[in-house]
Amino acid sequence: MKAIIGRTLFLTLMFSGLVAVFFYVFIDLSVEEYGRLLLNTEAADMPLIAWLLTTIFIISLGISSWMNLNNRTRENFITKKLEDLHSKQEFITSNKMRKQTNHSIEQLYQVLEAQRSSLRRITDERVEAQDKIIQERIVQERQRLARELHDSVSQQLFAASMLLSAITEQANEGPIQKPLLQVEKMVQQAQLEMRALLLHLRPAALHNQTLAKGLEELLIELKEKVTFDIRHRLEEIQLSKGAEDHLFRIAQETLSNTLRHAQATEVEVLLIERDGLSILRVQDNGVGFKQDDGKGGSYGLQNVRERAIEIGGSCKIVSVPSQGTIVEVKLPIQKGELSDDSDLVSG
Repeated sequence: MKAIIGRTLFLTLMFSGLVAVFFYVFIDLSVEEYGRLLLNTEAADMPLIAWLLTTIFIISLGISSWMNLNNRTRENFITKKLEDLHSKQEFITSNKMRKQTNHSIEQLYQVLEAQRSSLRRITDERVEAQDKIIQERIVQERQRLARELHDSVSQQLFAASMLLSAITEQANEGPIQKPLLQVEKMVQQAQLEMRALLLHLRPAALHNQTLAKGLEELLIELKEKVTFDIRHRLEEIQLSKGAEDHLFRIAQETLSNTLRHAQATEVEVLLIERDGLSILRVQDNGVGFKQDDGKGGSYGLQNVRERAIEIGGSCKIVSVPSQGTIVEVKLPIQKGELSDDSDLVSG
């Protein structure tokens, strides 16, 4: 609104000056005659000068409004192009934008593509180096910790949960039943925390397995330890080793958060390839959270976002209280990463 008012006043002054110059140059009258002409009210209730200024102001306001609308339309179009550049990671030149604007955005797109390629290369090199140096030791230590926790703490928690269930059933409606139920719930929550910890300790490297195969084994193993329903649809997608390892770790992080916080009864895991994008989506029907309550920036979800960015992908987290949470990671499939289209499973 301020821009419209300012532009209107500027145009009003400019057009008024042009009219004054016109009168001075083309109408040969004395100063007194100019005064009588401009203040003449015989043709209407207002002097001629009032009609002129009103007309000039209305024309200036119309031009200012049109210019503002045109600028907003152009800004919205450019904004949409930039949003496509971020979400779809593509840019198509348009005749609705000036050639210079098209060129500038195209240069930005090329810079982003170069940075993505550099990040992928650095990630791949780092993953390969880590695998060669410390991967086996990490895997062995994870397996040892997971085995000891499963054989000791996890089994004891399970036994305590079963014992509490039996005691609670015998207590009927006595005064001790409520505290027993609370303790039972605490033990069950501790079991979920333990399962989430064991999920974290599971080796993150896929070794010679594909991402789809590794996720399938992870979900089959998880189904045996949790009470909620897990559905999955996993397509074979050929990605770089660094991208596969990061996506696998993202799935572990997301499922661990679901175990700890979601209180879900159903979880669906998708790994599909659509329109040149590999898409990993984990969706639950749990308690969810408000996007502005701080959980959206929690340590686990922040790790997911960072891992997605490291491999040149994008991460979207949508959560609705009492309805569930969706974590979706999209990663462009580079032509060099696809060796044979026949290896892909199309949906």
